[in-house]
Amino acid sequence: MKTITLARSALLVAMALALSYMERFLPLQLIVPLPGVKLGLANLVTMMALYFLSARQGFVILLLRCVLGSVFYGGLSGLAMSLTGGILAYAVMAAAKKSGSFSVYGVSILGAAAHNLGQVLAAGMMMGSVYTLFYLPFLLLTGLLTGVITGSAAAFAFRALRGTKLDALTHTA
Repeated sequence: MKTITLARSALLVAMALALSYMERFLPLQLIVPLPGVKLGLANLVTMMALYFLSARQGFVILLLRCVLGSVFYGGLSGLAMSLTGGILAYAVMAAAKKSGSFSVYGVSILGAAAHNLGQVLAAGMMMGSVYTLFYLPFLLLTGLLTGVITGSAAAFAFRALRGTKLDALTHTA
């Protein structure tokens, strides 16, 4: 089982890195002219890990995605913001999922909001300024939209996986 778990985790990390890299080429700034706004497509993989794997596996996948993403194309400031936003988002999404009160859409939206909050806090600490908090309402508004998009993609993927061999494999961990 450990080999399957390792292979599954490596595949999800690779998928998250690929989605994160591809996202860089989407001209989202033409629609939402705010710096740093992204769809958060890699969060789709985080949600898959959260719903289909153990909480520990999902957290390790998130950490590896953040660290490797910063090594490949993010730098240290990118790592700080990605880790802060990612860890906060994962904690909020795990709590929301565990509560049973939220659909996959709600979990995704809460994760996007938490990620934005984490990034703004990290930016404020790096810049030594509280003024970064003024950017938060704009990010939360876009996070609502991106959370719905990611939640929709997750719901579609979960429906597509239901009953497949991959679905059966993920529930054996």
